Amino acid sequence: MIAEELINHMIPPLKITDDAHKAIVWMEEFRCMHLPVVDDGNLLGFISEEIILESNDIVRPLSSFELVGKDCVVQLGSHFYDILKVANDHHLQIVAVLNEEQKYEGVITVQDIMISFAQTAAVQMPGGIIVISLDLIDYSLAEISRYVEENNAKIISSSIIEDPLDKGKIKLTLKINQVELNRIIATLERFGYRIIGRYNEIKRDTSEKDKIDMLLRFLDI
Repeated sequence: MIAEELINHMIPPLKITDDAHKAIVWMEEFRCMHLPVVDDGNLLGFISEEIILESNDIVRPLSSFELVGKDCVVQLGSHFYDILKVANDHHLQIVAVLNEEQKYEGVITVQDIMISFAQTAAVQMPGGIIVISLDLIDYSLAEISRYVEENNAKIISSSIIEDPLDKGKIKLTLKINQVELNRIIATLERFGYRIIGRYNEIKRDTSEKDKIDMLLRFLDI
């Protein structure tokens, strides 16, 4: 998934001539904590309810506010991992998308990304999850994949996070296309991998739909 495919066309940009009251109304209507302010196709930044309330003046034009997140932007071809990183770096739940001319194209919310991710094959396909702790220097997905495939299984997806409690170590999360993980885990442990978590999806019928429904309720969509 790239930015161009994730743009939320339901969220319009505000103009610098709009006032704070309009911004507040739109934030409530579109359930956004921030909204983009655009002038002549250029992103000036984002306005938030907090910024407006601090001014204690809802009739002020947006041109008079100090906006945030001017650099919270991605390009049309940016991958959704990069979008999430930009949102996290700027502590915002919304990211602006610019075209090759650096003109405003629209916004993507973190909620949009989560919903799209929940619909991917990596989430929808049944399987089990294994979490491995290892030194970053020892990480080789090719080697781990070989051990998994020796047990007639495939890695559907993988993700890595740094271990905050142990510098130099990572936590590798693998989704496997099998719910029975005992043989795979035994093989990995035999070759020195430390398994710190395992999660099996036993039933497929309604569990995935329930998970998506729970996610949507959590995001209040």
